[in-house]
Amino acid sequence: MSLVMLFFGLLSMGGWLAALTALAYSVATLVRVWPLDWVRGDGHPAVRLLAPTPAYRRFDVTLAVTAVLADLWFISLAVVFGSDGIFTEGWTGYPGMMDPTGQSYQADVVDALRTTAWWTFGTAALARCWITAGVQVCVLPMAAWWIGSFDTYYT
Repeated sequence: MSLVMLFFGLLSMGGWLAALTALAYSVATLVRVWPLDWVRGDGHPAVRLLAPTPAYRRFDVTLAVTAVLADLWFISLAVVFGSDGIFTEGWTGYPGMMDPTGQSYQADVVDALRTTAWWTFGTAALARCWITAGVQVCVLPMAAWWIGSFDTYYT
């Protein structure tokens, strides 16, 4: 289990840099494709709305990569901050240090991940970023399920 904690520890320390770099690249892509057509000019109105142009798809892909990196950073922070004994009984085999004020940390993290997933999914869907919306509805709820599956969630 130490390799998992090493991975999440390194990700929590350097993940913000990767997420900010990807965000800067997404903004650069947005600036580059801004003057191009964002909506198709031919076909049925539903197809024009749902099928993005290649320029808009490039922006959506860079935004999806940014979302994945930001999600991984958010998840790693939750795991690293929770690894000091708040919900590590399932990992270490002994109760460890239990903070009476941190008893609900795991449930709060699960709620925060799910809430973040649905808000970011809704925002991406309203902006017609279908790839980003799909990423958000897959990564964060899966992480919430994973963190919620630790032993101390229901105790």
